[in-house]
Amino acid sequence: MSKKFTKKLTTAHIITGLYTGGAEIMLYNLLSRTNKERFSPLVISLMNRGTLSERIESLGIPVYTIDIKPGEVPNPKSVWRLLRTIGKLKPDLLQGWMYHGNTAAWLSNFLSSQKVPIVWDVQHSIAGLVHEKKMTQNLIKFGAKISQSINQVVFASANSKAQHEALGYSTRNTCIIPNGFDTNNFQPSPEAKLKFRAELVLPSDAFLIGLICRFHPMKDHKNFLQAAAILQKNYPNVHFVLVGRDVDKNNKELADWIRELNLFNIHLLGERKDIPVITAALDIASSSSAYGEAFPMIAGEAMSCCVPCVVTDVGDSGWAVADTGRVVPPRNPQELAKAWEELIVMGSEARNALGLAARARVLEYFALDSVVSKFENLYEELLAHK
Repeated sequence: MSKKFTKKLTTAHIITGLYTGGAEIMLYNLLSRTNKERFSPLVISLMNRGTLSERIESLGIPVYTIDIKPGEVPNPKSVWRLLRTIGKLKPDLLQGWMYHGNTAAWLSNFLSSQKVPIVWDVQHSIAGLVHEKKMTQNLIKFGAKISQSINQVVFASANSKAQHEALGYSTRNTCIIPNGFDTNNFQPSPEAKLKFRAELVLPSDAFLIGLICRFHPMKDHKNFLQAAAILQKNYPNVHFVLVGRDVDKNNKELADWIRELNLFNIHLLGERKDIPVITAALDIASSSSAYGEAFPMIAGEAMSCCVPCVVTDVGDSGWAVADTGRVVPPRNPQELAKAWEELIVMGSEARNALGLAARARVLEYFALDSVVSKFENLYEELLAHK
């Protein structure tokens, strides 16, 4: 018999924006499985509606925007819009996502006469502050100073937790809740393999190595392309699929790298909505990130699809993939290409075995329902002590 609740609890999620990215997808995943009998979630985007707002609203969850422009420093007007929005919605709990959202959650609560529990969600790992933009550096430092006043700081990885605590974040109010993956939406699919290769006008047995992420220095697309140039010398029939925001033919920097490296069989597909199909169609999925990752969503999604991964050893990526794929040093295209070659040479039967082990690992450690339960239990505990 399902448990009956006398009052729904309103949880407000404040996030920088709703363009497709790891933290944004994790927020969507969490919302998709939230117990609507107990919780009434809503989302506040500090920027605009992005690309995910319609998907979130299709869950029956409202999305509000503060309309801060990209790169704009928040001003009294935008702060007032945020305070007015939260004042009207009267949430029982605020959850910030990423440094800007976390700071906004703290600030709105600090300036409000009605205090509510605050949860921060930190998806980032920090190899060094020098890699971050100046504003992000300031937000990280400010976050360390006020972190002791936050009810709970949730880190997506143990590595991220240790790094932030070394920078002065409080150690008394932290926990680790890893990213969760929808293994119903992301699962192996022979049909996807055929469909996607047909779209690219490739043979049904074409070998595909994929990188699915937005274009950003942290993601180190150049590392991926340099490794592709190394691999294609001995494996000229391998195709490389790159998907994500600003990963298209209009990106001059990408186009210049491809030309300089004399690359071929490169497919720049930009931002797509059919990521489960593309992911399941790959033979190898990669993360070539140089820094910043806690555990990239694409790796967990690929593992859910029984696609073995080659990832750089950033954040908890190495621990998450473990022996179901390959882990290589960041900024080392030679090692990245070598790891790809190892998976190619081992043959389809051995790769399939790795893929099955990868999905089993996701089900054991990163199943979405389990992750959502951890968040909901946290909300219940904080609200019980309100």
